[in-house]
Amino acid sequence: MELFIAESQWLLLLLLLPFLVLLILLLFAKSIARFFVKRMTVAALSKLLTKKYERNLAELYPSLKRFSFLHLIEMSLRAETGKAIARPLGSPKSFAGYDNLMLSPRQLTSFALPESTRIDMSVTLGPKAEKPLTLKIPLMIGGMAYGLALSEEAKLALAKASKILQTATNSGEGPFLPEEPLLAGKFILQICRWSWGGRTDQQIATADMLEVQMGQGADMGTSRIDAVDVEGRARILGGLAPGEPAIALPAPPGVQTPADWPAFMQKLRQRANGIPIALKLMATGRLEEELAMAIQLGFDAVMLDGSGGGSHATAPIKQDDFGIPNIYALVRAKRLLKNTSISLVVAGGFFTPGQCLKALALGADAIYLGTVPLLALAHNQLNKVVPWEPPTTLVYYNSPTKNQLDIGQAATSAANVITSMVLEMEETMRSLGKASFKEFSINDFVALDSTTAEITGVKEMLITGNNQPVKE
Repeated sequence: MELFIAESQWLLLLLLLPFLVLLILLLFAKSIARFFVKRMTVAALSKLLTKKYERNLAELYPSLKRFSFLHLIEMSLRAETGKAIARPLGSPKSFAGYDNLMLSPRQLTSFALPESTRIDMSVTLGPKAEKPLTLKIPLMIGGMAYGLALSEEAKLALAKASKILQTATNSGEGPFLPEEPLLAGKFILQICRWSWGGRTDQQIATADMLEVQMGQGADMGTSRIDAVDVEGRARILGGLAPGEPAIALPAPPGVQTPADWPAFMQKLRQRANGIPIALKLMATGRLEEELAMAIQLGFDAVMLDGSGGGSHATAPIKQDDFGIPNIYALVRAKRLLKNTSISLVVAGGFFTPGQCLKALALGADAIYLGTVPLLALAHNQLNKVVPWEPPTTLVYYNSPTKNQLDIGQAATSAANVITSMVLEMEETMRSLGKASFKEFSINDFVALDSTTAEITGVKEMLITGNNQPVKE
């Protein structure tokens, strides 16, 4: 019996031992942690402060002062494959924009409009066309390509959002997705620079506007998409043979040289059956030259995509070093088009209601939004992929998780974000005493710096010697 009791005590002690060790560790955890943290900190500081630069991790600090962490990543990606890399969602550079252009309301000499005042946000694009495009709001969903970028689920969600908003969505330059115009509010079909880009008469018949795509803020010119990246339904709809890559053309099918443009436009006008035909360009320093030809060719609208525009996957050099910011493009284009009936749409780097309202007040007829509705698609669905994948894997064509996107929920989220932006714009316009953005003039602004003042023609907010603002 005594032997049994002794063995039981040892067994109990063995069972309790882990708990006793854990208790001791908990009691002394702070001291133990401080000991090891101190040892590690001292060792790390000793290496940082004594080792020669060429063997010191501190070498990265002066290096990263010369170039960014992004540069380091992209250098490594280039070194890994020896191929051109493709960066998603546009340039990280901060281009000249609307931040230093401030709205300037009157408060005593003129009052704001009552909260109940209805604000007219409607817009008509291509007013001289037989069938102009009329929208309830001046914010449209920009071109994002099915198959080359977005999944079928994402494109259909954006189409449904456009119907909720009573605005337009753009097909982008991908293969024609037949369900998209059926779900859309208004549908803009791109005539684009790919083998399928001429579109069929049946496809054109579904559109409310055609858009001849020659460039965008983050891309122009030719490019190649390997066959492995265009598998599935997009390959079939694009008319690509098995194993055939998708290769962009210098211009839409039927345009081999600039001399072909007049005949191309004449034929496209016949196929359009009265709907407006727009031209989409990357805004560059040659803007006046390009717009003069657009006027001559009889386009009904011009879509200018400035630097800062997004793209699914284009070379960083095209995103960072091509084109001009849309604030420059907007002002220059408006001056050239002022005596024409050509509508002007701008895009590229619009993320806030304030940026949109300022562009409209400076003369844009409408604005394309891309990144804003795109990122909104994944709202409230992030738990499906985060933290192991970025939210955009829910919307990309080549993503294994694209089928997890709830189309209805995504459409609601995309519509909500634009609805919210419009409501803020309307509230601001009431504060300024404007019932329509067509009532704005440059006298409703003040520029905080000389560059913005020079670009826009808005009066600069100068400070006099006694620190009082100069009177308008």
